[in-house]
Amino acid sequence: MKAKNCLIFGGSGQIGSNLIRKLTKNNMRVTVVTRNIHQKGLRIKTQANAGYINIVEANIFDEKKIQKLFSNSDICINLIGILYENKKGNTFNNIHNIFPTLLAKLSKKYNLKHFIHISALGLNEAIDSQYAISKLEGEKNILNNFSKTTILRPSVVFSSSDNFTTQFMTLLSRLPIFPLYYSGKTKFTPIHCSDLTDVIYYTLKNNIESQIIECVGPEVLTFKEIIEILLEAINKKRLLIPVPLPIARLSAKFFQLFPKPLLTEDQLKLLKYDNIKSGRYKSNADIGSPSKLYLSDEVKKYSYMWREGGQFSTKKYNSKKNLDIDLT
Repeated sequence: MKAKNCLIFGGSGQIGSNLIRKLTKNNMRVTVVTRNIHQKGLRIKTQANAGYINIVEANIFDEKKIQKLFSNSDICINLIGILYENKKGNTFNNIHNIFPTLLAKLSKKYNLKHFIHISALGLNEAIDSQYAISKLEGEKNILNNFSKTTILRPSVVFSSSDNFTTQFMTLLSRLPIFPLYYSGKTKFTPIHCSDLTDVIYYTLKNNIESQIIECVGPEVLTFKEIIEILLEAINKKRLLIPVPLPIARLSAKFFQLFPKPLLTEDQLKLLKYDNIKSGRYKSNADIGSPSKLYLSDEVKKYSYMWREGGQFSTKKYNSKKNLDIDLT
């Protein structure tokens, strides 16, 4: 791979941490932009091979400071995205459209070799969601401004450091009943974080550009099936109750009042639509980087944190045979 200097926005999250390890392991130098170097700098730096990482503190809306970073870069990767808006300027339009459009323009201005933008799966159908609308608008503007762009559309991404399986296991470990919106029939193709970063690296290594790629896991699961997998992993039984849409809307209105809402009205709209391959674009398997990790297998590796007894709650330790061992 000729390109060696990679500029990453959003490097402190689950995808970014995994990607930094992947890139620096393969002799790529990375510059990671973070809003708070004192809060996140040490954690980011420990993900990389020594000597291959530079951390810069900058606000993504500081165009002058952002622009200076492009002069020594070959590749730009944007991992930044939000699931809900707040009053601090983190609107869907700012984060999903205006900012990535700026990155595309700067990539063109400084003649970068590649720009990779992480978007989301299932956007074309969700025409009533502001999240989806902002993502689509951002994609259009990116492709219009820089042709050497690859847009990756992953389904829901999971790992031990996600806000998906971990949040649901927390709720399932505490609540006696769990609501199923749209009867839990919405389909997903969960992709493990390491599988997604493999796709990113494969895209860079093979110079795959100027297209949209749908990134999916190896299986299709309904939302109810995902919850059942998580319940089995934490060894819990819960009553799963389909929630009528009017009640779901009321609960979304309530939850979105929280600083970190469990559900918003816009997210409820997204849940109407399946999050699976559309067939309009190539998938990660089509380009030669298929996903290998299954949700049920991977979640077992870290679900002990939500089981009674923690890591010692497996059948190996709970069996009567092992409890009857004479230690005298």
